[in-house]
Amino acid sequence: MSNSLPNREKAMKNLIFATVLLVLSGGAHAATSDSPGSGIKHVLLISIDGAHALDIQNFIRTNPDSAIAQLQRRGVTFTNARQPMLGDSTPGLLSIITGGSPATTGLIYSPFYARDLSPPGSDCSTRGTVYYIDEKWVKETSREDSGGGIDPAKLARNPARGCTPVFPHHLLRVNTVFEVARTAGYRTAWVDQHEMYNDLAKGPSGEGLDESVALERKGVPQTAEGFMGQDQRRVDIVSRQIRGRDAFGKSVGTPTVFGMGFISFGAVQKSAGYADAEGALSPKLAETMNFVDRSLMRLTTELKESRIFDSTMIIITSKHGQSPVDVRQRRVIDRKLVRDAVNSVSPGLLAHASLDSIGLIYLHDSSRTTAVAQALRDRAAELGILRVYSGSSLELLLPANDPRSPDLVIQPTLGVFYTEGIDNAAAKALLAEHGGMLDEDVQVPLIVSAPGQQGQINRSAVLTSQIAPTILRALGVDPAKLDAVRLEGTATLPNFR
Repeated sequence: MSNSLPNREKAMKNLIFATVLLVLSGGAHAATSDSPGSGIKHVLLISIDGAHALDIQNFIRTNPDSAIAQLQRRGVTFTNARQPMLGDSTPGLLSIITGGSPATTGLIYSPFYARDLSPPGSDCSTRGTVYYIDEKWVKETSREDSGGGIDPAKLARNPARGCTPVFPHHLLRVNTVFEVARTAGYRTAWVDQHEMYNDLAKGPSGEGLDESVALERKGVPQTAEGFMGQDQRRVDIVSRQIRGRDAFGKSVGTPTVFGMGFISFGAVQKSAGYADAEGALSPKLAETMNFVDRSLMRLTTELKESRIFDSTMIIITSKHGQSPVDVRQRRVIDRKLVRDAVNSVSPGLLAHASLDSIGLIYLHDSSRTTAVAQALRDRAAELGILRVYSGSSLELLLPANDPRSPDLVIQPTLGVFYTEGIDNAAAKALLAEHGGMLDEDVQVPLIVSAPGQQGQINRSAVLTSQIAPTILRALGVDPAKLDAVRLEGTATLPNFR
C-alpha cells in the first residue's frame, strides 16, 4: 500500500498532463483550421471597375456554374461592402490598397484642386492648381503604352520642394499594401488602366511595385470590343505572372500580392446600361460580364495548373459603382449651371469644380462658403441637388483647413450627373457616371475566396478599406504596418481575423 499510492498519484498526474496536452493540441488545431490565412502564399486582387454587389448577385443567380460562382462557394461574400466615402476611381483604389479613407490618404477625388501646389510649367510664383489622376498627364494620351509613362512637364509643381514636379505617389500621406509586402520581402505587381493609378500603388516611397503595367484606356477604340480587347491583354499579363514570368516573359517568380483592374464592365455600363430597375444586365453588359467571368476562369485555371490555387487568396471587388441602374432616373445637367450658381455670389469666385455624380466646389475666397451653400440650395431643384455639405457637415467627412479639401460638396439626387453641355453626342450617349456617395456609387462587390471558407455569406456592413489589412494578416504580416490602419483603427474583415 505504501508503494502503490505514489504510483497512483504519479499516474493521475500523467493523465492530467496528457489531458491538458490533448486539449491544448486540439485547441491549437482548431485555431489553425479556422484561420483562413493559414497556408496563404499569394493574394490575387481583382477590381471589376463599376460593378455593384447587385451585379454579382444577379450574375451568379443566372450562372451558377460560372467562375465567380465557384469562387464564391470557396469564399466569403460580403453583401454590404462599401467605399469609405466617394465612388470614384482614385479614392476607391486607395481605400482597397491602403486601408484608409480619403480623410487619411489625402486624396478625395480626381480631379481635385490643391491650394498648396502650383500650375504645371510654372515658376511657382502662384499657388492653386487642378491635379488630374487619369490619362491627361502621360506623355501620349492616345497611345496604349502612354508614350513612355508620366510626363513631368505636365505635372503640377510643389513650391515647398524647389518647384519640382509632383507625381501621384508624392500626394499620398500613407503607405500601401504593396509597399508593406515588398518591405517584408515579397514580390508585388499591379496592372491597371492609367500610369497615374499605378504610381499611386507604389506608395509614398515610389518603390512599392516590383512590376507595374498600365495600358492606357484612351489608347484603344472606345467601344465594348476595344475595352474587352485591352482587358484581355491585362489578363494575359496576369496569367504570365501566375506562371512566374513578368510582362516580357522573363522568369521572376509568382508575385505574392498582385492583380488587375477590369475596365470593360464599367465602360459598357456607361454606354449600354441595364435592362431594368432590378439590375438585369442589358445584352451588351451581359456579354461584358461573361467576358470577365471567362477571364477569371482562365486565371483560376492558371493557378491550379501552377499548383498554387490552394495557397492563393482571390479577392474580387470594385473601385466604385456607377449610377443610375434604372436608366429612367437618368437626368443630365450642364456643369455650367453649377458654375454660374457659385459665381452668382461673386464673379470669379469659383476656383475649381469637379462635377460628375458628385460636385466638389473649391472657392478662391472660403469666407463666402455659407453664401455659396445658400445659392446652391436656392436652385436645388434646377441643379438636381439632394444635399449640400459645408462647414460642420463637411468637417465630419474631411479634415478642415486641408489644402486639398473642397469648400463644399454637392450630392445630387439619384440619377443626376453633370456633363460639359447636354446637347452634344457624348452627353446624350452617357447613361451612367460615378463619383457620388449614394448606394449605387459606393456599394460594391466583395468576395474573398480562400481555402477553408465554404460559401459563407456575411451581411454585416464592411468597408473596402478592410481589404488591405486582411491581405497582410493572411500573409502573416502585421496589418498595423499600414499607416492608415493605425490612424483609423481599420479592422480586418470579420471572417478573417
